[in-house]
Amino acid sequence: MKPEELKDNLAELLGPRLLAVEPFAGMAGRVRFERTAALELFRHVREVLGYRHLSMVGGIDWVDHREVFYVAWSDERKEYVLLSTDVPADDPHLESAAPVWTAAVWHEREAFELVGILFDHHPDLRRLLTPEGYAFHPLLRSFKLHEPEDLEVKTRNV
Repeated sequence: MKPEELKDNLAELLGPRLLAVEPFAGMAGRVRFERTAALELFRHVREVLGYRHLSMVGGIDWVDHREVFYVAWSDERKEYVLLSTDVPADDPHLESAAPVWTAAVWHEREAFELVGILFDHHPDLRRLLTPEGYAFHPLLRSFKLHEPEDLEVKTRNV
């Protein structure tokens, strides 16, 4: 699918909530959308356009906002599509894609843990790698590494 075809298809569905469809090397295109259109877009991309496999969810901290992106694969088309939206740094909420792609459960947990994206209506939004109660999101630019003497180091005698 060419980016122009993708844009025409999605413009009808999303209207002004579709911000852009840009060419993106090796993919059908990069779809930039308003976060309010997330679940509607995810369902359409899966059910109508046939991108049934969610390959990746990620987040980028741009300091004043965070970008959340989804990469989906279509077996029929043999291509990926990149879906991207921005959320404000002071309100990093986005509707979860878990009802559409079950793989989103794990991917969104990782994006929550590392970048602090809060996925609304996620079935199990908790940390994967760091302990429960850990107050930091390590991939945020505001994350400061601690001096070794500031950290409690637990040792195990063997």
